[in-house]
Amino acid sequence: MFSPGAGGGRDDSGASRPVLIPMRFVWAYGGRSVYLSGTFTRWSDHIHMSPMEGCPTVFQVICNLAPGYHQFKFIVDGEWRHDELQPFVSGTNGIVNTVFLARESDMIPTIVPQAPGISNMELDDAFLRPDTIPRISDADLKVSRQRISVFLSGQTAYELMPESGKVMTLDINLPVKQAFHLLYEQAIPVAPLLDLCKCQFVGVLSALDFILILRELGNRGSSLTEEELETHSIAAWKEGKVQLNRQIDDRERAVSSHLISAGPYDSLKDVALKILQKNVSTVPIIHSTGQEGSFPELLHLACLSGILKCICRHFRHSYSSLPILQQPICSIPLGSWVPKIGESSGRPFAMLGPNASLGAALSLLLQADVSSIPIVDDNDSLLDIYSRSDITALAKDKAYAQIHLDEVTIQQVLQLGQDSNSPYGFFNGQQRCQMCLSSDPLQKVMERLANPGRVRRLVIVEAGSKRVQGIISLGDVFRFLLAS
Repeated sequence: MFSPGAGGGRDDSGASRPVLIPMRFVWAYGGRSVYLSGTFTRWSDHIHMSPMEGCPTVFQVICNLAPGYHQFKFIVDGEWRHDELQPFVSGTNGIVNTVFLARESDMIPTIVPQAPGISNMELDDAFLRPDTIPRISDADLKVSRQRISVFLSGQTAYELMPESGKVMTLDINLPVKQAFHLLYEQAIPVAPLLDLCKCQFVGVLSALDFILILRELGNRGSSLTEEELETHSIAAWKEGKVQLNRQIDDRERAVSSHLISAGPYDSLKDVALKILQKNVSTVPIIHSTGQEGSFPELLHLACLSGILKCICRHFRHSYSSLPILQQPICSIPLGSWVPKIGESSGRPFAMLGPNASLGAALSLLLQADVSSIPIVDDNDSLLDIYSRSDITALAKDKAYAQIHLDEVTIQQVLQLGQDSNSPYGFFNGQQRCQMCLSSDPLQKVMERLANPGRVRRLVIVEAGSKRVQGIISLGDVFRFLLAS
């Protein structure tokens, strides 16, 4: 019934064959199993829909249909459903979605959530058009933000602490090389630094430090050599004994010994604002008795994903009290987006190809002041993502001592940290880059980001082609939610 492609003409008997048009159907609202049925299956056959790679809540299927008027519905976990954001009518089969296919088609039409009466051009075009985006009132936006702010103000950092877990600290006198290997072996991107002589925490060592160190090693006039990493202490690096040949804007924070921390009784709102204002990924939660000679106690490393998890847990049975969460992300000022043709953009969207050099990636991470860069093919379709924390993978087999930043590609570097049997873009059997659609509501994006230690950003892609449209980070979500 569904041929591989659109076609026409005559069969072997001379009878004319119907022209079939490929049509992509998308169900973007989750479920364990999703099927499609309609007039084109005589409502008897059910077509299995597959989850989109990287977007497990989005299901799609392409069917070859004859031109004309069709009705259809989705079967989600055994229940008949229609999409309220697509054209629908009431008929003998209840409320059904509808689509009309013209006789000629030069592209694959896409059935995605949209308002009645608009054409199917490409994924989410309906949402990108101002006249079809459901707008939220200023009052509802204010109420949503106020309720989240009140909740966060009433909760303390204690709420972030797991029942069990471990937090690693590093001695400030530890050699840089050893610290590099420890972060890789423990699979953590940041660790607080402890000064035993002062009996206090004095800073953190992060992936950004290692990026700067590798750039320093790559400079021909560098005073730091790979051999010196054996004895060069974290303290020496942090105190600025290594002089960078090229200062990188105002990012001296990477070599600063100043510690940005919070106490266990600080509110979650204060912790979140501190992370945003200081432009850091984590804040150590430290309890100190104040007694001379006593060691402070490191309780937890607070991050925005943990705070977001608290928000989702608290409001999960009352999301309707936060109207903003039902808005599609393309309708609110959230994240960074690829400019459309003819649009001006004050800040270029950073993307690189898999054959770009590691040196180019590190420079872009610093110059664009971003934490990750989508890796795309010639059609801007997402292949992988390179993040600051990926730098620690170079500790494997001392790879950092054997490479030249401008000669090794991003693809080669990413493959260093994964199993040889894993396909490109996967790590330990899981996809490294997590994706979403521009039509996804803010609630869905928040729930996917509320995963401490695993997801820090979502790449916004076009369904099917996986063409990159933008990126949303945890910081973007909190800057929007906590805006005054």
